Amino acid sequence: MDDLIELEASWGLALAPEFTKDYMQQLKAFLHGELAVGKTIFPKNSEYFAALNRTPVDEVKVVILGQDPYHGPGQAHGLCFSVQPGVPAPPSLVNIYKEMEDDLGIVRAHHGCLHAWADQGVLLLNAVLTVEAHNAASHQGRGWEAFTDAIIAELNEKHENLVFILWGGYAQKKGAKIDGTKHLVLKSPHPSPLSSYRGFFGSKPFSQTNAYLEAKGKAPIVWQLPSAGGGLLL
Repeated sequence: MDDLIELEASWGLALAPEFTKDYMQQLKAFLHGELAVGKTIFPKNSEYFAALNRTPVDEVKVVILGQDPYHGPGQAHGLCFSVQPGVPAPPSLVNIYKEMEDDLGIVRAHHGCLHAWADQGVLLLNAVLTVEAHNAASHQGRGWEAFTDAIIAELNEKHENLVFILWGGYAQKKGAKIDGTKHLVLKSPHPSPLSSYRGFFGSKPFSQTNAYLEAKGKAPIVWQLPSAGGGLLL
């Protein structure tokens, strides 16, 4: 990857072997080529690894697995489901907030920035870390999946008592090798408007996560987001 793109030290150590593999060199060449012909890529390159940089490997308590970054201008900033302050929450995130309100009685935040979750150990990981502007899923199959598989394997194999939240078939397939005897694996339909009423609503992932963490002697996640965020009312 570009020398100017920094990766948090603990993740850099854990994932160092990945950066020498052929797929990563091919991915780097692909991204450089796309930029060279004037294509816009989201998020910006300094935020490709924002999820990892915000949540060091030994601080991870929960993993929420997404698929691709948002492809609209100003939305993606490297954390799955999250948008930058001042950007209206997309429909899937609105539904996440609805379920959280129903599950925990939490009043929805007026913004869609999930930094506060990441800072508590919630790794907000997309399976694919970049996308071409206005072209959904355009960077699938270019190598990111192998990289994020390595992240999941690192957490699954070398840590214990983590919570993996897998919303939708794509996330569940990607997380199929997670050891359910070492970790809590929560599965439900995706929070998108197309599937949220098929079992996402009422799945109570937030209370289940905290009950498990507390049972394992870990501090629960404060899911209530701070009111400050520069966001718009939902």
